[in-house]
Amino acid sequence: MMMGVSSTTATFFLIVAPLVLLWTWKLLNWLWLRPKRIEKVLREQGLQGNPYKILVGDTREMIKMMMENAKSPIFTNSLSDDKDVTPHIFTFIHHIYQKFGKNSFLWEGTNAKVIITNPEQIKEIFNNMNDFQKPKLSPLYKLLGTGLANYEGEKWRMHRKIINPAFYTEKLKIMSPIFSQSCDEMIRKWEDISSDGKFDIDAKTFLQILTCDVISKTAFGSNYEEGQRIFELLKEQAQLIMKLRNVYIPGWRYIPTTTHRRMTEIDKDIQASLMAIINKRKKAMMASEVQNNDLLGILLESNQKEIQENGNNKNVGMSDQEVLEECNAFYLGGQESTSVLLVWTMILLSRYPDWQARAREEVLQVFGDKMPNSDGISRLKIVTMILYEVLRLYPPVIYFNRVARKDVKVGSLFLPAGVHVSLPILLIHHNRDIWGDDATEFNPERFSEGIAKATKGQVCFFPFGYGPRVCMGQNFALLEAKMVLSQLLQRFSFELSPNYVHAPTTVFTLNPKHGAHIIFHKL
Repeated sequence: MMMGVSSTTATFFLIVAPLVLLWTWKLLNWLWLRPKRIEKVLREQGLQGNPYKILVGDTREMIKMMMENAKSPIFTNSLSDDKDVTPHIFTFIHHIYQKFGKNSFLWEGTNAKVIITNPEQIKEIFNNMNDFQKPKLSPLYKLLGTGLANYEGEKWRMHRKIINPAFYTEKLKIMSPIFSQSCDEMIRKWEDISSDGKFDIDAKTFLQILTCDVISKTAFGSNYEEGQRIFELLKEQAQLIMKLRNVYIPGWRYIPTTTHRRMTEIDKDIQASLMAIINKRKKAMMASEVQNNDLLGILLESNQKEIQENGNNKNVGMSDQEVLEECNAFYLGGQESTSVLLVWTMILLSRYPDWQARAREEVLQVFGDKMPNSDGISRLKIVTMILYEVLRLYPPVIYFNRVARKDVKVGSLFLPAGVHVSLPILLIHHNRDIWGDDATEFNPERFSEGIAKATKGQVCFFPFGYGPRVCMGQNFALLEAKMVLSQLLQRFSFELSPNYVHAPTTVFTLNPKHGAHIIFHKL
């Protein structure tokens, strides 16, 4: 009997002991050996950063600095001519960059993140999309949909090919009257606010409603009212995610708290609503009852063409669920990026009335008092210069992150597999070495001869990304911004309100924290 027990115990230890040792080794490698090995490789190449701290890295210092920064006074009640917003918005990366210089890195937990500011290296990383991929999306953010922006490899290529027709120039021209119509509806509301033609409003709120209306109509056509309801749900979901993101614990989202239950309800509601719209549209398409001039229709038509051309191969084309995800992504990305571009443009033109006057003169010269159209928009040189300069100073997204999928060289820099890289858009867009001594000032003249001349052919201006993964919606966003801005310049002059507080902050995108309080004067 004793021999049987001993034999069983010995067998147990023979099986379990190696597993325990293997798990212990993996844990030790993750917590200490691998980070220290990567740190050594980086330092041997002249990169500098704080020493690795087990598990936490720079996280404590990062959070402390962010909290201190949040408590500190935020500039003045108006824009300064040369105030650099980067230290306030990009607090920790700016701190590391100032402390260690151009060749620096930081620690996000156990992950080393190298800060890349060299334009040639940035270009190489953007172009080498197979070796530099996007970090895995947090399960929380997946509740907002994945879509093209988060796919890799063959799936990304297939989705890009299917979605591409929605952003062809001729399709954007068909959609452009919607921009004018939605803006006209907003202007009529403004004109009802005050009888004397002068009013002080938070333009940010109205412009968010406007861009939501545009996205709803261009995405879903006649179903835009249901689309708007979906957007409100997405907005609520995003707010709940932002509350939880700083205290994210793996598996915590499965605990049935009030917030988690609400997030699940919203997700189910969005999925059911979008699927109902998709199914309704597919039936209408089969019966030839609809023209596919909105995003959903173009997407479904392009998808069906792809499937037919490949003999109904089950691995080709998008599932209805994937179509749904792309609609979600278009909704959030399209609405948010365009609204913040318009908001910052209104703020900066309010601060710089000479540029506002030059833009208005150009718009009136091209369109007079007639409704702007897509053909005339292409002749707006000054308006284009202004929008580029706004995107340089206040890009919607302030950084791009990538992960080295394998050991790889970028120029002379060797990056081990798993190392993260940060491409800090805001830091580069405000860099005096690249843009000159007036890098933090609003000067659209720098784009008078186009982007290539302003950047000297370098990849140092990339508000919508660069290379194969450049944002497909950038032409949509710029066309909408030009159409809306043209109509506003035709009808109003505007200036910053005394209620305006200059406090740029990031949520999903770079926003004015306290709104965009602007005084409008009807012309």
